[in-house]
Amino acid sequence: MTNDTIPNDKGSLRISDAGMETVLVFEHGFDLPEFAAFPLVDDRQGREALTSYYDGFVEIARERGIDLVLDSATWRASQNWGAKLGYDTAALDRVNRGAVALVAEVRDRHAGSGPSISISGSVGPADDGYTADNRMSVEEATDYHRPQLRSLAEAGADVATGLTMTYADEAVGLARAAQEAGIAVIVSFTVETDGSLPSGQPLKDAIEAVDTATDGYPDSFGINCAHPDHFTGRLDAGEAWCGRIGLVQANASRRSHEELDNSPELDPGDPVELGVDVAGLRDRLPALQVVGGCCGTSHDHIDQIARTCSPATVGA
Repeated sequence: MTNDTIPNDKGSLRISDAGMETVLVFEHGFDLPEFAAFPLVDDRQGREALTSYYDGFVEIARERGIDLVLDSATWRASQNWGAKLGYDTAALDRVNRGAVALVAEVRDRHAGSGPSISISGSVGPADDGYTADNRMSVEEATDYHRPQLRSLAEAGADVATGLTMTYADEAVGLARAAQEAGIAVIVSFTVETDGSLPSGQPLKDAIEAVDTATDGYPDSFGINCAHPDHFTGRLDAGEAWCGRIGLVQANASRRSHEELDNSPELDPGDPVELGVDVAGLRDRLPALQVVGGCCGTSHDHIDQIARTCSPATVGA
C-alpha cells in the first residue's frame, strides 16, 4: 500500500521534528519519569511546551520551503509504560487521542499560511529502545500494540510510526496491529554503531522479515536513534531493501547507545555536520521521504537538515 500523505520523490522530502524528550528535558527543564512525554498532554504547562516545540518546526519548514511531519508525544503511551506512570487502559486511550488532537490544533492553526503538515502517531517498543533483552512473540506484540494503534487511528493520525524497534518480531506485531486498525504504518528500527539492531540482526534481514510476514504492509521502514556514521556504510541503493527505507531520524551524537545511556550530559554533536550527513543519504536511499532528528537533536539540527534537504537544494 502507499500513503498519499507522505510524498516519496526526492524533490519532495519532508522534515520531521527532533528529539522531543531530550529537548523537553534539557531545554525546557521538565522531569520526564520513564522518559515519557505523554503525561505533558494532561498538564497545562506541558501542553504549552509541546505547542511551542511544534511551532518552532513549523517556522523552520516555512522558512526553508519544505513540508513537515510532526510526531505525537506518544512514544511511551502504551500499556507497560503507562502502568508505571499510573495510566490504565482508558487513560492511555484518552491521552493518545489528546496527543494527536494537540498536533492537529497546531496544524489547523497554521493551515493556509505555512507548510503542509502530516500527523504521525508515535509508537514505541514495549521494552527499552536500546535493548532486545525481553522479547515478545509476534502474537504477543500484536496484542500489546493493538489498543494504541486503534486510538491513534481513530484520533485521525495520518500515519503511525513505530520508533526504536529493536527486533523483528515486535515490529511484525506492530505492523499487524496497524493493519487491523486501518492505519498506514512506518516501522523504524534502532541500530547500533555496527549498523545492526540491538538484537544483533542485520537491518536488511529485519526489514525483509517484516515485509515477508506482513505481505509488505508497512508503507516504508525507517532508521532512528543512530548517527548516520553508524549505518551509512551498510546501505546500497542497488539493493531492494534499501528502497524500502523512507524515514531517517538521526541522533546528534556519534556515541553508542551505552555511552549515551551512561552520560549525565547531552551530546549535541555538530548540527551543520549532521545536516550534510543526512542529506548525503539521498544517494543511498532512493525512496527517502522524511528526514529529521532523534536523541540530542533540537530545532537547530532540524533547521540544518531542512536547509540541506529543501526542494531548492535537492534540485540544485
